[in-house]
Amino acid sequence: MKIRVFAAILAIGFAGSGVAQNSATSGALARQLNDAFASVYEKVAPAVVVIEVKRSTDVSMSGLPEGLEFFLRGPDGAPTQTNQGSGFLISSDGYILTNDHVIGDAARDGITVRLKDGRKFSASLVGLDDKSDLAVIKIDAKDLPTVELGDSDAAKVGQFAFAIGAPFELPYTFTVGVISAKGRTNLTDSRSYEEYIQTDASINPGNSGGPLCDIDGRVVGVNTLIYRMNRGLGFAVPINLARQVGDQLISNGRVSRPWLGIEIVGIEENEALQQYFPDLKKGVVVNGIAPGTPASSSDLRAGDVIVKVDNVPVSLSRDVQREILSKKVGQSVQLELWRNGKATAVSLRTGEQPDRMTRASNRPLPSAPPMKQVPPAPNHGLVVEDAVRGGAKGAIVRDVAAGSAADASGLMPGDVITEVAGKALKGKADFDAAIAGADLTRGIMLMVDRDGQRTFAILKP
Repeated sequence: MKIRVFAAILAIGFAGSGVAQNSATSGALARQLNDAFASVYEKVAPAVVVIEVKRSTDVSMSGLPEGLEFFLRGPDGAPTQTNQGSGFLISSDGYILTNDHVIGDAARDGITVRLKDGRKFSASLVGLDDKSDLAVIKIDAKDLPTVELGDSDAAKVGQFAFAIGAPFELPYTFTVGVISAKGRTNLTDSRSYEEYIQTDASINPGNSGGPLCDIDGRVVGVNTLIYRMNRGLGFAVPINLARQVGDQLISNGRVSRPWLGIEIVGIEENEALQQYFPDLKKGVVVNGIAPGTPASSSDLRAGDVIVKVDNVPVSLSRDVQREILSKKVGQSVQLELWRNGKATAVSLRTGEQPDRMTRASNRPLPSAPPMKQVPPAPNHGLVVEDAVRGGAKGAIVRDVAAGSAADASGLMPGDVITEVAGKALKGKADFDAAIAGADLTRGIMLMVDRDGQRTFAILKP
């Protein structure tokens, strides 16, 4: 049915341009499209594998927003002890790329791989990477068919997309659709970098780890997530990212990622920042800097606006993430910034991202002794005192009035305000003087030390 619809669309398009169409021409167009689709399957399917895993526990579906789920399930739609997913061969000697959630803890319970020609192999685990939800396993065989990897950056919204996998234990199911969006982020609760390809090619439980292909049979993504048991929304890890992760897993058994140790948000992504930086239409604000990270030992500051990374313009947080992830651990990076109304630059070296990351801001504060009751705060909802915490000079926040400007800014008791509008504070007197003389029309930026982490707040009445 889809083929007929597409052929009809093509025929109408030609007719609208003034080219005469007859039934023979329409039939020829349909056959060409039919052959093109069939050739994708013939090229890719021999390199697609069905993966069966045995588990001592059920598959966890936690950590996803409502409606989204990893699609590794049994034929009745419920988690089972023996689950089935998909994968594809990326080397003729048996390396297979799939999803981390397909494999999980199955390495100790057993992984079986079935090829299209019917052969079955026991597979060994090469490496897992839960941050990208990718995994590599290997079977002992030679001269195997392999897929051709494409370029997910070059893939365009609206182009044909093809999925091959084993939904509901129906192996080598082939479905057709389009790439319906790119760069989908924040789909899971993970803090890791996300930028999924979205497709309406029908994918269902069991498609996990299978390839998403273009019209030339090149793999552009690894199918990973669906929305509400297939409501026309599926998501795939871009193959450019999967290729990088797979190469590292094969070489080292783990993935080493560069990082700076900063929390960031694009001006376009935050209305308050748009109001505070009215003259900057694009840029990425450093929201916080974690202690003991490459950024913490550099001249980079919370509140800086990153406009370029190694001369590449950035406007969204994922732009900065993508550029940093493209570097090597220990590589020098130059950030072009906008700071206090002036252009500047900071050079620093990437470090290796730890397995467990700490947020650069908004961490729960350590418990503190109960504080005495204080009268309502005059300074836009703030009560401050001279900071006595070692290493952080300024004014420590003792109370924040509920519903006040200070409350709306995100300031919390225990924060140490170290600067107001670029001026360093020595204590409460400096803070009071700076606030009294400040023009808060568009807000004023406060530099904050929060339990050793550097961040900022914008105070606006």
